[in-house]
Amino acid sequence: LWILVLLTMFFLLRSGRVRRNNRKLIYLGVVILFGVILGSEPGPMGTIKDSIVLFGEYKTLFLPRLISLLIMLLLVVLANKFICSWGCQFGTLQDLIFRLNEDNKGKPVFKRFKVPFAVSNSIRVIFFIIFTVIALNWAFDIISPINPFKIFSPALFGIVGIVFVAFILVLSLFVYRPWCHFFCPFGLIGWLFEKISIFKIKVNYDKCIACGLCEKSCPSNAMKAILRGKKIIPDCFSCGSCIESCPTKAITFSAGIRKSPPKGKFDKLDNR
Repeated sequence: LWILVLLTMFFLLRSGRVRRNNRKLIYLGVVILFGVILGSEPGPMGTIKDSIVLFGEYKTLFLPRLISLLIMLLLVVLANKFICSWGCQFGTLQDLIFRLNEDNKGKPVFKRFKVPFAVSNSIRVIFFIIFTVIALNWAFDIISPINPFKIFSPALFGIVGIVFVAFILVLSLFVYRPWCHFFCPFGLIGWLFEKISIFKIKVNYDKCIACGLCEKSCPSNAMKAILRGKKIIPDCFSCGSCIESCPTKAITFSAGIRKSPPKGKFDKLDNR
């Protein structure tokens, strides 16, 4: 069922059929199906988190979790962070809440903030290092008390977890996927594997009119970097907002190597 949903979303995104009017319903469906009904598994974060914690405790690799992690990473290699965008229960919940903060035309009701990638990724790297060092040396999982996936099994939550996750969900109205950008271990590792993804967001510069609508519609800083052919690109969750916003259909979710833009292509856009 999980694979069926991912395949469906893959073909919808490939054909450019993910739109504002159906995106919220899709996110809601994923949250209900894989979160409320089926619980927190399968989930990308648990694969790497548990692998590290179990190795710290037993000094051995837990094969089922390791295999699950490899499958998740293969999905990232196949289709960018597609697994995070459409197959992660808590990721889709954050995305759904973020999209609720917009009117019928897609404009934010309350001001949104795009945190600089250097800031968000630095926090995520530091958090991952602290988590890993503690897990490997003392076999303690610092994520467990605040694990946001426990929202689908609230009986497992303590007061600290409830307060923390409530904060993350409220923050999701204003910042795109804060857990994914600031704390998620799989988010960090997945970002590294994005660099070799087969299918990804690509720009046809022959069709691009440098209007900047894709950059504006992107909920993070990813499209700004992709558009300009930057080497370091923030997390792209393959949400399809950029594809929907492009008036010339210059943006696609397709296979191949990203090309660099012609020199000076976005000078006017950058000088606005």
